[in-house]
Amino acid sequence: MIKYQELHHVGLNVTNLEKAKRFYSDILCLQELERPNFDFDGAWYQIGRHQQLHLIVLPHSETIRSNKQLNTKEGHLALRVESFEETLRWLKENDVEVLENTKSVSGFAQIFCADPDGNLIELHVKQSNLNLG
Repeated sequence: MIKYQELHHVGLNVTNLEKAKRFYSDILCLQELERPNFDFDGAWYQIGRHQQLHLIVLPHSETIRSNKQLNTKEGHLALRVESFEETLRWLKENDVEVLENTKSVSGFAQIFCADPDGNLIELHVKQSNLNLG
C-alpha cells in the first residue's frame, strides 16, 4: 500500500521559457522559486504553501492536447483562487482567452485558460464562495 502525504509538484513542458515565464509570473501571478542548475532550461513556481509547478523546456514538445481550443474535458492543472470575480477580471484585462463555468456539477465555479503552449489551466472557487453580485 502507498500512503501519500501531499502533491508536491506538477511538471509541464513548454517550448519558449520567456513566453511561459511571462504567463505564469505576470498573468497567473505565481512566485518564481530558485531552481537547481539542471542541464536543461525551466522554471519553478510556488503554489500555496507546499505545492510547486515545474516548467520544463522541451523545444519540440507538444501538450497532450491536440486541439488547443479551451475544453473543460481535457487534461489540466487546477488551482483554487480566492476570488472568482477578481481572477476573471484580471485575466480579461490581460487579454487572456477564458471559458467560464459558474454552475459546474463539480461544485466549483471554474475559469479555464491556456498557457502559450496550450497547457490547460483551471482556476476555481467553491460555488458557495461565488459572489457575482
